Amino acid sequence: MPGSSDPRLGWRKLIAPKSAGGRSCGNTRMNKKDTVFGVGVIIVIAGLVVGYGVYRKIGSQNALASRIAALSPRGGPPEGIDNLREAIALYEAKIEQHVKDAAQTGVYWKILATRLQEAGLYSDAFDAITRAVEYSPQEATLHYMRGLYAGILAKNAYDALTARRGQYLSIAEQEYLKAIELAEDYGRPRYGLGILYVFELDRPMEAIPHLERYLEISRNNVDAMFVLARAYYMTGSTDQAVELYDRIPGLTKDPQKRQDAENNKRTILGR
Repeated sequence: MPGSSDPRLGWRKLIAPKSAGGRSCGNTRMNKKDTVFGVGVIIVIAGLVVGYGVYRKIGSQNALASRIAALSPRGGPPEGIDNLREAIALYEAKIEQHVKDAAQTGVYWKILATRLQEAGLYSDAFDAITRAVEYSPQEATLHYMRGLYAGILAKNAYDALTARRGQYLSIAEQEYLKAIELAEDYGRPRYGLGILYVFELDRPMEAIPHLERYLEISRNNVDAMFVLARAYYMTGSTDQAVELYDRIPGLTKDPQKRQDAENNKRTILGR
């Protein structure tokens, strides 16, 4: 009879379903706990990220307010730093957009200057690139371009003795030097200085280090070799000049440049 079954079997029959059911419910509760815990961790991380972003933004606003305040004669504008922070927070988007617009305006002036230069309108190109420099004074390329245009305007001056020509040459030198200051490995302004010192200002000794550095950057630039060889010759370093003229024919297919190098070498050697 079922009621007279071995007590041990009854115990097993009763325990087994309960035990199995117990494990299933336990797993369900654990999964729910794991899910809740995981969601909680995600929420905490998201909160930290958002909080850090807000913290950085507030810190940036406070730093900007302090910098502006430091520029005023009494260490703070009439509104005070706290009011200035509020104004920055309110108009920050407008300020950022203004900065972006200013940067883009500088790019447009640069493009305009390039187009004017291509059209041979160097005076207008010089004015346009001057405006570009005002918007982006830390861009080395703009200073190089301004120096280049100034050098061209000086060369095209009708009267070689006019003060205007001297002003343009001075601007060219300053702009080339500024470009190098901003980007030491920028080769073009060094080549520009070489041209300026050798052919316009009669200062070949100052040209040599710039041209040598330029040839380290652009090793086989034949035009730079011609200018450097001339600077060597002008300063009495005839052996170095001859060495450069000997190298040029092997680096160019231009028959005129090959002939010029040979002729210059013969002139130095007195042949």
